[in-house]
This record gives sequence, C-alpha cells and structure tokens, in this order.
Amino acid sequence: MRLLFVCGRARLRSPTAEQIFCRYDGLETASAGVSADADEPVTAEHLAWADIVFVMERGHRRKLQRRFRSALKHARLICLDIPDDCAFMDPALVRLLETKVRPHLR
Repeated sequence: MRLLFVCGRARLRSPTAEQIFCRYDGLETASAGVSADADEPVTAEHLAWADIVFVMERGHRRKLQRRFRSALKHARLICLDIPDDCAFMDPALVRLLETKVRPHLR
C-alpha cells in the first residue's frame, strides 16, 4: 500500500508521518506540501502513485481538490485534522499520527 502524507510546507507533520509509517511492513510512504514554498511540492505524479492520501488539515484537502481533481480519482483522501503546532518527530505528534492513521491501514 502506498501512502502520501500532505501538509503545508512538507517540513514537519508530513515528513514525520513518512518516517513513522515507512517502518511498517507492506507500506511505501512519501510526503509533500501544498504551499508554493514546500520542501517537496505535491504533484499529480505523487497523487497518481498513492493509494491513500492523508492531509493534515481541511485546507490542504481543498487545495488538492482544486488543483488536482482528476489526479485524485483513484486515491482515498483522508483528513487527519492535525494542527501545525508540533516539531518534526515530536513524541506527541508521533502518537497522534499513529492513532489517526492506523485505523485506515486495515
């Protein structure tokens, strides 16, 4: 299963999620951002690759749907509702991601 994690600038939340879930057997992970200054800007290729796209906020989902509607046709798009208030690999962020993502991996 291929998981794409998307946040604003792809610097904290989505790279943390990528690092956590790349350790799970049977999962491939990537991260990207919707902002123009993202470290790894999301592309149609990212979305076509993913089986599940996890966005951190509703605004990220809206941006993806506006920019990439046709590229999202085959992927599940799930909003995790995780605010931008944690550092990279912050233990609280790791726990929150594991709690919110795991149920979708069944």
